[in-house]
Amino acid sequence: MFRLARFARQPAPVVAEPVAGDGAAIEERIVAALRTVFDPEIPVNIYDLGLIYALDVDRAGAVAIRMTLTAPACPVAGMMPGLVESAVRKVDGVTGVAVELVWDPPWTRERMSDEARLQLGML
Repeated sequence: MFRLARFARQPAPVVAEPVAGDGAAIEERIVAALRTVFDPEIPVNIYDLGLIYALDVDRAGAVAIRMTLTAPACPVAGMMPGLVESAVRKVDGVTGVAVELVWDPPWTRERMSDEARLQLGML
């Protein structure tokens, strides 16, 4: 199982144990898929924005994602989990996807990657 957690001002640690087949590769492909989903109001992908709080992949390829949005009143709150699920479901080796939208802890700009800050002119 892979676990990815986002913490303010800290890189996202990945803790892995062996997974049948290409465990590390599937996690990398999932992150790449998440980087194709963009917040409609900010021209940065949801992964680098720090909106993905947890990513778990079990041995069978089932993926569980905990994510948030930049604000509870975000106009795409109802559709963003579906967009994330659709993007991740296309990854080779993924057998299922469950996306949970959470609001605690609240998202802050400190959760953004350096790449996102650079892209937005915040560095």
